[in-house]
Amino acid sequence: MQFDRRRFLAITAAAAVVFTSPVASRAEERLTVVATTGMIADAARAVGGDLVDVRALMGPGVDPHAYRQTRTDILALTRADLVLWHGLYLEAQMEEFLLDLAERQRVVAVGEAVPRDLLVAHDDYDNRFDPHVWMDPELWAHVVGAVRDALIAAHPDGEPSFRLNADAHLSEIERLSAYSNEVLATVPEPQRVLLTAHDAFNYFGRAYGFDVVGIQGISTESEAGLVRIRELVDLLVMRGIGAVFVESSVSDQNIRALVEGAAAAGHEVVIGGELYSDAMGEPGAYEGTYLGMIDHNVTVIASALGGAAPERGMDGRLSAGL
Repeated sequence: MQFDRRRFLAITAAAAVVFTSPVASRAEERLTVVATTGMIADAARAVGGDLVDVRALMGPGVDPHAYRQTRTDILALTRADLVLWHGLYLEAQMEEFLLDLAERQRVVAVGEAVPRDLLVAHDDYDNRFDPHVWMDPELWAHVVGAVRDALIAAHPDGEPSFRLNADAHLSEIERLSAYSNEVLATVPEPQRVLLTAHDAFNYFGRAYGFDVVGIQGISTESEAGLVRIRELVDLLVMRGIGAVFVESSVSDQNIRALVEGAAAAGHEVVIGGELYSDAMGEPGAYEGTYLGMIDHNVTVIASALGGAAPERGMDGRLSAGL
């Protein structure tokens, strides 16, 4: 549905009648946080600990580029003490709504905490940037810092706990970054080509020295035509690439067309595994956390492209049968 300002104002007013006492003003109660993506919600839970109650709007397999807020989402957002969204045009269909909401309550675009000089320019829009910064743990650390600061601003009494939790979580992210560098360095240089459904891995490629190729552009809204498929089949054959990857939040139709096209050209290509691009794994699973999401991707990519990676990832916590 399109953003309807009058409808938004009516729902906001109704929510205000139901929910008039902000939890943030009462230290004995938990801060109500609504995050758009699972990655941001995971950071809020890690930093907020027992002082927050966090809800993610987008679950496993959900494409944030195309997601539109529902009536239930609007009610949750307008009742929250703090709303955390990514920004950088990731939630393209929700951006107008969230900017309008920010005029009435505490709403923070935490992805925009990444310094501009570290961002990759968007292929399709002037003055826009690739939003997939979580693919590089070192960049994601900036987002965790922004989540910490937003929680402190919303609930100052929780500052000591938020800082302690954030430091611990950032230490884990630093360890994940070190693991990623070590494992991905074992992939032979000629094999360092990551071909996926859309350009979600540019920051990954820059961090670890991989050529990244997406069938679609940075947004899943772009179309992949037959000419593009033919070009990529030629690339697979010319460079001898043996594995391509599907994504959990994007249809695998185009990737399978590539595999079939390469086979018709006499070159065998396999699907090296499923990667988490715009959404994490199932709630309650290790892959349903940011650490597990990136651990999974790094381990799967390294294993499929001829590198050496532990079968169950950094700490032996990945699901069996990767």
